[in-house]
Amino acid sequence: MTADLKNKFIIKKISNSKLQDADFSNLVFGKLFSDHMLVADFIDDKWQTPKIMPYQPLSYEPSAKVFHYGQAVFEGMKAYKDKNGDLFLFRPEENFIRINRSAERLGMPPIPREYFIDGIKELVKLDKDWIPTGPGESLYIRPVYIATENAVAASPSSSYRLMIMASPAGKYYSGDVKIRIEDKYSRACDGGVGYAKAAGNYAAQFYPTEKAKKEGFQQVIWTDSKEHKYLEEAGTMNVFFRIKDKLLTAPTIPESSRILPGVTRASIIQLANDNGVDIEVRPVKVEEVVNAAKNGELKEIFGAGTAATILPIIGLKYKDFYTDLPKQDDSYADFFKNKIMDIQYNRVEDPYGWRIKID
Repeated sequence: MTADLKNKFIIKKISNSKLQDADFSNLVFGKLFSDHMLVADFIDDKWQTPKIMPYQPLSYEPSAKVFHYGQAVFEGMKAYKDKNGDLFLFRPEENFIRINRSAERLGMPPIPREYFIDGIKELVKLDKDWIPTGPGESLYIRPVYIATENAVAASPSSSYRLMIMASPAGKYYSGDVKIRIEDKYSRACDGGVGYAKAAGNYAAQFYPTEKAKKEGFQQVIWTDSKEHKYLEEAGTMNVFFRIKDKLLTAPTIPESSRILPGVTRASIIQLANDNGVDIEVRPVKVEEVVNAAKNGELKEIFGAGTAATILPIIGLKYKDFYTDLPKQDDSYADFFKNKIMDIQYNRVEDPYGWRIKID
């Protein structure tokens, strides 16, 4: 950050850190938050001075438009600490591009790059002691961007707020994960907001997912809203299918407006192409995957996302059909997870420039 830009951030440090009261041995994802947060307001057609201040409750009037019309988008990303104590982000430019793509779809003004990227760097530096260093642990960063105008007229807001908070994170899932293919409810439709990281996308999936959990499944695989013939996302993750030794995953924008273009997903596709893994990005039929499972050709299913990184699926259900997916000795899920995490934690050279050091 340049000296000029740094002076544009108002930084108020917490008087007494909460760190000594934090139990890092029992981290529950997204429950514990670090000492500071970033807040930046868009008022009168311009961005105001961003503030980094102690994490605290904020007040909103009941008429704030976010409560009525759902202008809310967010991101998920992580900061990592290597064995030398150096700090890194993983592909933050992709998160910046995606949050502004999401904001555009919901009629919200773009966020300045400096507020997002440099603001996150400043926040992470300030709360660096909150980054856990156990295997697979990190500091989860949650930017959220909402409408704040006090009015109930059905129109875009005239004011907005960007907030960025951080949470020490361990594993997103504990235990094995089984999944059911959803053939009634839909996550997104053509021309909708499925490709945006809009808050409402997640609210819409809670009910079907809770139904699946009562049947013994931790997540669902969403299918297309027209015919439920094509596989799309796995819960809150992109999803990959290994049939024989070919890896399949559904397309995102511009081919499909229904699926979130994940940063981990894009990284897997790049690594597959560079490591001789046969991969196809195309519509994947439910029938194709179920038939492969029935004839023993379906070797793996795994989800991919920032929170979980890569999550192997051990069981699949579709209507009356169920199959277990045994562990593979040459697991693609393990291969890609290790490749990505080695880059994230600065254990290997990064030929792609994905790992960004925070100086």
